Amino acid sequence: MKKWILIAGSVVVLGLVGYQWKPLALSPQTVSAQARTSVVQKGTLNVNISGSGTVQAVTSEDVKTKFANNEIDEVLAAVGEKVNKGDELITFSDGSDPVTTPATGVITTIAVSAGDRVTNGQVVAHVTNYNELQTVVQIDELDIYKIKKKQSVNLTINAFPDQEFTGKVSAISEEGTSSNGVSTYDVTIHIDKPDQLKVGMSAEARIQTESKKEALYVPLDAVYTSNKQKYVILHSTSTDSNSSGTANQSVQTGLANEDYVEITKGVSEGETVILPQLAKATKSNNTTSNTQGSIFGGVGNAGRMNRSYGGTGGK
Repeated sequence: MKKWILIAGSVVVLGLVGYQWKPLALSPQTVSAQARTSVVQKGTLNVNISGSGTVQAVTSEDVKTKFANNEIDEVLAAVGEKVNKGDELITFSDGSDPVTTPATGVITTIAVSAGDRVTNGQVVAHVTNYNELQTVVQIDELDIYKIKKKQSVNLTINAFPDQEFTGKVSAISEEGTSSNGVSTYDVTIHIDKPDQLKVGMSAEARIQTESKKEALYVPLDAVYTSNKQKYVILHSTSTDSNSSGTANQSVQTGLANEDYVEITKGVSEGETVILPQLAKATKSNNTTSNTQGSIFGGVGNAGRMNRSYGGTGGK
């Protein structure tokens, strides 16, 4: 009797071991209930590179004198007054050429008054044009080569979170700034319609470096890599009892952005792809750890460890 009990116990243990190593076969209904899915979409795929900065005036200039020891006869403008380029700002008692404004804008400071004497190159006033605004953002050295003048930019201003502003790249720095071994480059963006905006406001810029219409695309985490081959896991609609409800499909990728990757070959619009399960916390021996769940067995886990997004997408 003991012998039969031992044999029976061995059969149960072997059965459990076999169950643990057996590939998990799921019906379409089970896949639908347990897995995260997404549909292959078709439309315009934009690739953006992001950066942050503050709103600045395009024109903000000091007004300087060109004479030494000349006495000021009259200051012809006050702080807050609008002036045009070339307007007389300061005249001198000896009839010397007056100081004129170097740009159109608003006088923001006046540093002298009638009767004062000036030195050559002295700053006597400052003029700022608040009608033309820009922002300067820092772009990583790995992405700067993708930035070109006149590229379109979408701007989000923190003070106006529900409004979208636009602009264009107007200048790209030729020299970078290094910090902690990483270099960044200043990119200047001219704001198209800066109505309501004020100098100093925080801005987030998304520079569009590439765009493709009629592109097929899926979420980034829908694409796996195994043995240098990219594939997606399609949700099978077959009711065949031998079907697991999923099928690996080899694909080729193109453009990619921070959310989506283009599929240039291997899928059709409207097909359903399986996404990895979201990470969840588990507790073991009083220690909490994050685990990446998967209903696909070893194939899914191996694929996620060698993710490849392909394409020429930005960060």
